[in-house]
Amino acid sequence: MSNQRIKPKLFVILGPTAIGKSKVAYYLAKKYGASIINADSLQVYRCFDIGTSKPTSEEKITVPHYLIDIINPEQEFNAAIFRDMAETIISKLTEENKKIIVVGGTFLYVKILLSGLIEEIELKPELRDKIETIKENKGLPYLYRILIKVDQESANKIKPNDFIRIQRSLEVFFSTRMKMSDLQQKHGFNNDNYKICKIGLQMEREELNIRINQRVDRMVRNGFIEEVKSLINKGYDTDLKPMKSIGYKELNSFLSGTLEKHEAIDLIKQNTRRYAKRQMTWLRKEKDINWYSRETELSKIEERFIEFFSN
Repeated sequence: MSNQRIKPKLFVILGPTAIGKSKVAYYLAKKYGASIINADSLQVYRCFDIGTSKPTSEEKITVPHYLIDIINPEQEFNAAIFRDMAETIISKLTEENKKIIVVGGTFLYVKILLSGLIEEIELKPELRDKIETIKENKGLPYLYRILIKVDQESANKIKPNDFIRIQRSLEVFFSTRMKMSDLQQKHGFNNDNYKICKIGLQMEREELNIRINQRVDRMVRNGFIEEVKSLINKGYDTDLKPMKSIGYKELNSFLSGTLEKHEAIDLIKQNTRRYAKRQMTWLRKEKDINWYSRETELSKIEERFIEFFSN
């Protein structure tokens, strides 16, 4: 008998915000007895419900959902923690012979889970500018000392005058909270760790923008402003990472008197539309995504799901 390890199968649903990833995942999971692993960086936080479009209580009872409501808003969470927790859950579900769906809009989390690749990780341009400014003001030795502090192993492999590699390692760490050395170590293992089927949901931009606007209005009707008030009343600082996310930061500005209500709502819509555009730009770079129209090709997505888990 072969002792070769059976690779877990992951059906991954990707797409811009508000396109309906969670609905497709829930439909498939409910019909075929699958479990859903959340890959959204905000749904992990307790108390952040309406603004993150979490599944309902009924949906969570009907279908097993993982990595939702697992930490408090003041706690640290990053791609490294997500990867470690997701890998543990995947191993458990695979042993139980469960079908697994990974869904969510934080594509960095998905990228690091599936491949560990660092070459295509999209880093924040403002972070690069900040690192270059620090170099100009305080010198390269200062940057190198920062790298030693956050990633000793990488620093040991980089010459103190190699600004490009120092900059890249710092960008990776402060974007992902993962050490470059850890990512490089995971690269070979993760790249061949799973059998993967990636599904991408798409629609015309104008149609998606309408959906985004409608979803924001629905969130407000469902108590989004009251949710943010409640978070403030519980003592959660507006500088916390989840409180600075789209929707929450604009409503914080409204509640503090900086913006009028209609200005905050319009700004949420605008920032969400821009975010969706950035998401699609990143996803279009991926070569192995099977693209489908959310509205008209659900049956084809279902066929792909059945085929993937049958082979």
